Amino acid sequence: MSFAPRRREAAEAEERARLAPWAARSGESAGRLFAEAEHPYRTAFARDRDRIVHSRAFRRLEYKTQVFIRHEGDHYRNRLTHTLEGAQIARTLARALRLNEDLAEAVVLAHDLGHTPFGHVGERALNELMRGDGGFDHNRQTLRIVDWLERRNPAFHGLNLTFETREGLLKHGCSWPHPVEPPQRRAQPSLEAQVADFSDEIAYLNHDLDDGLRSGLLSLEQLEDVPLWARTRAEVAQRLGRAPQPVLRAQVIAALINRLVTDLVESSAAALAEARPASLAALREMPQPLLRYSAEVSQWKIGLKRFLFEALYHHPEVDKERQRCETALADLYRAFRNRPELLPASVRARFGDEGAPRAIADHLAGMTDRFALAEHAKLQRAGFTAEAPALPS
Repeated sequence: MSFAPRRREAAEAEERARLAPWAARSGESAGRLFAEAEHPYRTAFARDRDRIVHSRAFRRLEYKTQVFIRHEGDHYRNRLTHTLEGAQIARTLARALRLNEDLAEAVVLAHDLGHTPFGHVGERALNELMRGDGGFDHNRQTLRIVDWLERRNPAFHGLNLTFETREGLLKHGCSWPHPVEPPQRRAQPSLEAQVADFSDEIAYLNHDLDDGLRSGLLSLEQLEDVPLWARTRAEVAQRLGRAPQPVLRAQVIAALINRLVTDLVESSAAALAEARPASLAALREMPQPLLRYSAEVSQWKIGLKRFLFEALYHHPEVDKERQRCETALADLYRAFRNRPELLPASVRARFGDEGAPRAIADHLAGMTDRFALAEHAKLQRAGFTAEAPALPS
């Protein structure tokens, strides 16, 4: 009996037969910035996914904050675990809606590569520091990383991802000059890109809730006023009966994810069946997105999100840590502007083409939490303060 491995052409044929008419097909990709030979076994979107996972920026996610600074506990989520949880949800959504799983997963795996150390706290601080030089946004920084800053091939900058993956990463356009042509935006991105956005939100709402309860910053009593939690907890408690609190909490979180994913699949499937776009090109021109929750679950989700912003993301303990992190980034930025010799030579070499502010922002955004804090500690030992930025010679 002979055996032949499945080649890329066969995988592309399977996509054409299996996926919905409006799904992205790897064999019909709009291509890469730089032409490359196709792989004999892997599709274009599978190669994007693999390049992202093998990038240096992806490995750094392990030491970047989600909500809780890494040293506060080994079981809290970080940017890497958040990304992996989001990718798992994206594959489920894409499979159920007959979309391209590889593309949806690739976008989720890359979506936080541009995040600063210290999560959104660091992003806000760096955006303020860069106010007169184009600002800073982690979504646009992600595209900058995959298009320019990563170097894995002598022939070009960046990872040379497909248009479809790059499109899924660029949520808000480019407000600062991009070193290569950014993907052209349409009325709607691909459904795979929309799946990635929903998966990101479902992941962080639930794991931040789980971490907030584990940390003690949130209480079960507070959550009884949140309809999505209260209804789901009651259903789980009725099914389980008496169970230890950690088990009950884990089961409620799992049920919350399942409720959001299931509702999104069913509501989106109904919207797609009604609109029936003939192709991906037709879907891109739709006036409204077709991925959606039901009206009831959408309101419940908004309520949970509002609760987390008020009770967790702005909790006094989180705010206290926020100020320390903002100070560290601000001190580092001012020190590097005043004493560029403190920077690696590779960063200083980019001053001429890209300007010192953007090169320094790239350097700071690429830092992990622990590296940024270690660099700041060096400055403090050298006598640097924000009021007296010039370091001793």
